[in-house]
Amino acid sequence: MLHPLQFDDEHLKRGCDIQRTRRGGPGGQHRNKVETAIVITHRATGVSAQAAEQRSQHANLNSAMERLKVNLAIAIRTTPLPTSPSALWKSRVRNRRISVSVSHADYPLILTDALDALLRCDNDVVAASEFLGLSTSQLIKFFKSKALVFDHVQQIRKRAKLRPLK
Repeated sequence: MLHPLQFDDEHLKRGCDIQRTRRGGPGGQHRNKVETAIVITHRATGVSAQAAEQRSQHANLNSAMERLKVNLAIAIRTTPLPTSPSALWKSRVRNRRISVSVSHADYPLILTDALDALLRCDNDVVAASEFLGLSTSQLIKFFKSKALVFDHVQQIRKRAKLRPLK
């Protein structure tokens, strides 16, 4: 089964329900008069995201889509788990270091690779980093790049009765 993030944005968007609504936020006298807030839900998985911080519905849709991608990367594991890192992952690793910005379009798919590797290695960060061709500190730093991701990894480790990462 392909991970939802392996499809292009338009295909992903077609598989989602998009709700436009009113929410608090910027807008001055236009607040609560126009539906600029966006709630987007991936139908196949039930994973959702929302955005309401911009005055523009289009900007909020873009923000909600980016959040949805990260949420999908966190919530959905690739099945079967990969036996080696993806070509995309390998293209981002040099000298046991990963190079990707959280704002880059590839980030959610690269995050999927890292979380799949963690599951494949029974939540052992050392084994997962070896599997991915990284130093352990680089993998932990990658997980820390987004608080939501690091909290997720910490919860996984807690459920597995492993000590938290520092």
